[in-house]
Amino acid sequence: MATRVHNPLLNCIDLLLDAVFLIGADGCIRYVNAASERIFGYTPGELIGRRMIDLVLPEDRPMTLEEAARIMAGQPRVGFVNRYLHKDGHTVHIMWSARWSEADQLRIGVARDVTEQKHLEDLQAATYAVSEAAHDAVDLDTLFPTIHAIIARLVPVAGLVVATCERESEALHFPYGRDESGQPLAVDEQLAHRHCQDVIASRRGLQLPADALAPEAGAGFWLVVPLIDQTDPIGALMLKAHADTRYSDKDRELLGFVSAQVATAIERSRLKAELLRAARYDELTGLPNRRLFHDRIDTALARSRRKNGRVALLYLDIDDFKGVNDTLGHDAGDELLREFARRLERCVRKADTVARLGGDEFVVILEDVHGPDDATAVADKIHHSLQQPFDIAGHSLHARTSIGIALHPDDGDDADGLIRHADQRMYQYKARD
Repeated sequence: MATRVHNPLLNCIDLLLDAVFLIGADGCIRYVNAASERIFGYTPGELIGRRMIDLVLPEDRPMTLEEAARIMAGQPRVGFVNRYLHKDGHTVHIMWSARWSEADQLRIGVARDVTEQKHLEDLQAATYAVSEAAHDAVDLDTLFPTIHAIIARLVPVAGLVVATCERESEALHFPYGRDESGQPLAVDEQLAHRHCQDVIASRRGLQLPADALAPEAGAGFWLVVPLIDQTDPIGALMLKAHADTRYSDKDRELLGFVSAQVATAIERSRLKAELLRAARYDELTGLPNRRLFHDRIDTALARSRRKNGRVALLYLDIDDFKGVNDTLGHDAGDELLREFARRLERCVRKADTVARLGGDEFVVILEDVHGPDDATAVADKIHHSLQQPFDIAGHSLHARTSIGIALHPDDGDDADGLIRHADQRMYQYKARD
């Protein structure tokens, strides 16, 4: 039964912009003013007699019941926020001021719609979180899961797929795809490529049925949002909604804003990775440079000491490399260095390191070797690989190399000692020839 309120007072309460509720001890609504329709979408007549908890988002019901119990135990409350489902299906955030009237056996609550305020707070928090993620991420592989987690705090997400554009060709790749439990989430790349290109070209998000990107997906929807950094296309985000939900206009607005921050974060991570690579890898051959070589050899030696193992270091250069530069030019010399590096890599295991120290000088780190024979076998393999001529600038070139070998701990316990021994043995090898 609705609580009777004197008409003049009722008229004044109906003028309030906040909703006023009187809720009985059984949790049912006894009275609500006219503001309820603006905030919740329901008229007072549709609400009176209903259980208030039934309007609360299922995820927020446990904490709401705990809060109601504290209020009914005599603890007035100001500033409690929870979420409700509007009559049209979207979520509203409500801030409550409430107290319990023991005499009337009623909970008196004033509800203020703070959805817009929460929306602005979410935008600010997301901007900060994405910026922090870009700063902290080592590379894109660590950035993408963090972005996934940030987006999942803003809107319901059953899965996320990220598409990225190559700068020159603008070809799309799909480096990340995970569902909400972290398991791989696949899409039909041909379909995804077409829809991503459409949203990137239009600069507008697009909501699609689930089978538009994954033919076996069944019910549900995808939201595809372009990633644009200033004016440059970076890629697209593909968000999979839960089977029984769609993304609202407010969700799309929020994600449109966040996508701009994500695009900037991805571009920053790319630039950071490029700078890091330039500092650690040789630009010509793509091999680790001197700095990264020293990191790798120090790490390998530390592991070897812990395991009482052995490490071999091969020091080598290209015999008469200067003659190639002098006769065919430096472009040909550069091409020979690149091809020489590729052949070296094919002669060792993936766990081993091939590095270029500069000029035509290269080193190979072999971990977990049993003795000199293992290192000699790799050196023989390198010599054998060079028996095939190099096709350089229209010329068929035969390249030879001199190789010096040093072993840890036999020839030294640190990188400098090993390099010195290997370098000396390389020149001894040259002298024999």
